[in-house]
Amino acid sequence: MKQKILKVHPADNVVVALTDLHPGETVEYAGRTYTVKEFIAAKHKFAEDLIAQEQQIIMYGVLVGKAQSDIQAGGLLSTANVKHAASGFLTAQHHDSWQQPDTSKWAGKTFMGFHREDGSVGTGNYWLVIPMVFCENRNLEVLQDALVKPLGYGRHNSYETKAQQLINLVKEGGSVDQVLYTEVKDGTAVAKANRVFPNVDGIKFLTHNGGCGGTRQDATALCGLLAGYITHPNVAGATVMSLGCQNAQVSILEEEIKKRSPNFSKPLYVLDQQKVGKESDLLDLAIRQTMAGLIEANNNVRQPAPLSKITIGLECGGSDGFSGISANPAIGYTSDLLVSLGGSVILAEFPELCGVEQNLIDRCVDKEKADRFSYLVKTYAQRAEEVGSGFDMNPSPGNIKDGLITDAIKSAGAAKKGGTSPVVDVLDYPEKVTKPGLNLLCTPGNDVESTTAEVASGANVVLFTTGLGTPTGNPITPVIKISTNTKLFNKMSDIIDIDTGSIIDGDETIEQAGERILDYVIKVASGEIEVSAVRHGQDDFIPWKRGISL
Repeated sequence: MKQKILKVHPADNVVVALTDLHPGETVEYAGRTYTVKEFIAAKHKFAEDLIAQEQQIIMYGVLVGKAQSDIQAGGLLSTANVKHAASGFLTAQHHDSWQQPDTSKWAGKTFMGFHREDGSVGTGNYWLVIPMVFCENRNLEVLQDALVKPLGYGRHNSYETKAQQLINLVKEGGSVDQVLYTEVKDGTAVAKANRVFPNVDGIKFLTHNGGCGGTRQDATALCGLLAGYITHPNVAGATVMSLGCQNAQVSILEEEIKKRSPNFSKPLYVLDQQKVGKESDLLDLAIRQTMAGLIEANNNVRQPAPLSKITIGLECGGSDGFSGISANPAIGYTSDLLVSLGGSVILAEFPELCGVEQNLIDRCVDKEKADRFSYLVKTYAQRAEEVGSGFDMNPSPGNIKDGLITDAIKSAGAAKKGGTSPVVDVLDYPEKVTKPGLNLLCTPGNDVESTTAEVASGANVVLFTTGLGTPTGNPITPVIKISTNTKLFNKMSDIIDIDTGSIIDGDETIEQAGERILDYVIKVASGEIEVSAVRHGQDDFIPWKRGISL
């Protein structure tokens, strides 16, 4: 019979409902019987024994809150009776060893990637068109209209076909009811377009709202982020559009590129509108130079590469009460496998590490890394508090509705994405990953801002867990969407790639799911599988304006 409840850690004083539980219902786990006092929805928690007012609430073996009032045994934990609380953090204890997983299954295994002159390997091969400032966004839109479909990168839009059928109905005098209830058919699906440049996966336009009008720190950070994309292994080259007078000067971009790639050799075309003059001349030149760059980019072909050349970004969004017990620990095991194989992993979203800082500090390979992580976390938290916010305000309404009622509960589960390996480096936004192993990257908890940053730091694959569902993706890196529960996977199968609800159902262990995910990653990295976010053209790109977003 399917298990109805779960106690995640022996030290916990709360129990997770794996299915809806009703008042008076009796459930068992590990030889103990519990009687539920009120309705407990799946993913929510109830008290193991009486939790008195101000008593600590423990989950995942760590402090995640305090009781605002007495919570009876079998009673529901909610925002009405629980407040955020998290453990403090001090110095590092430095654990030099860890239990590496068995990776013999992947010994000598390779993936098919695009090799770059700096030694990195891409899982894709894209050309970028980038504005230095939002003033150039319109010019990018004109270039996008001029280039994407003619080059064979346009995607079939069945909704356009449906809309056209309804437009024809309106022209024929159709009523409101006819428009609302007449069945319209999908257009005939089209095969993958016959691309002019078959070895180029796409031409991507990274429009944004920055570059001027903000602080100099914002401008420098933006240039660093853009440099991260230009030097990224999934990118063959770029066209850069500058107005000329903005804070984010091309000279700053060039400095940031040099930091990341001292011997940078990719084709890079920079156009300054105030120097060129007429808009028509600017766009004509941009089209010519971009076309020349695409000819060079098309010379790149996939070749075998060791798995150590894979860098995975770890992300969660639309999290639920199952995230920390299914999908997140599963990709945590995937992370440990890749680290053992010599690859790199990025754990970000610093507001969602609240309460588990000590564990990560203790896993840092040296005091310098531990001190930097501590400094970045404390500084970030202080800035949030200065504007009337704080990490304790991180859970979204969707998180709370599905059982993540404090930031510490959310964070304790979110940190599971990082597995158990040592922390080899701590990076501030938007620095680049240079060391194999687990890297911590300071980003907000906002899904898109964090994913955007992880890719800039070098992630050539992103694992994104979700319990509620989200369509987000990235312009140049495949974002693999992983559901925490099978109900979501079946409901949103068009945007979810992998299901880990099998862990909740007891049909698969965390380790088995983690191995399955790594095998999937290798196929995605080799171009054998097109993930949902790529298939739908989900090209989300949002730079972080420091101190504004959580």
